[in-house]
Amino acid sequence: MADNNTESSPLALSGRFNHFSTTRLGALTRFYARLHRRLYDRFGGTRFTTLQGKPVFQLTVTGRKSGQPRPVMLMLVRDGDDLLVCGSNGGNLGTPNWWRNLLATERPQVRVGRESWPVTARVVTDPAEYEKRWRTLVAGYPDFATYRALSTRKFPIAVLTRA
Repeated sequence: MADNNTESSPLALSGRFNHFSTTRLGALTRFYARLHRRLYDRFGGTRFTTLQGKPVFQLTVTGRKSGQPRPVMLMLVRDGDDLLVCGSNGGNLGTPNWWRNLLATERPQVRVGRESWPVTARVVTDPAEYEKRWRTLVAGYPDFATYRALSTRKFPIAVLTRA
C-alpha cells in the first residue's frame, strides 16, 4: 500500500471493485468505457450522465501519436467554475493515456450534458494546493481515496478552466 493512504476511512467496496476491474479486467473495462461514451454521445449528453450514481463528463483530447480526437468519460468534480481531473486510472500502476494526451493537447474540450466548451489544463504541482484539490476530488468521488490507498504512485491532478 501507498504511504499516502487514508487509514481513518475504510476502503470502499465500489473502489475496490473498480480497482480490480482496471487492473485485472482491462479489456472488459475498456469495452464498457467505450460503450458508455458512445451512449452518452448518442443521447446528446442527456442520458448516461452518471457512473455508479456519480456524475461524469466527457473530456476530448488529441492523441499524441494519431492526432485524432480521443474522448474519454471522467468523473465530474467541480471546484467553483473549474473542473478537476485526476489521473488515477482506477489505482492502476500506470498513468492513463488520456492524461498523457491531455498534457500534449493544445485545446482540450469538455462536454457536460449538452454543453461543450474548450478548456485550458493546469497541472497542480504545489503540495498545499494538491492536498486541497485532492480533498475536493474525494468529496466528489470517494473511490479516489480507495484507489490512492491501493496504489504506490501519486496521482496527478489537473485543473480544467474554461478557455
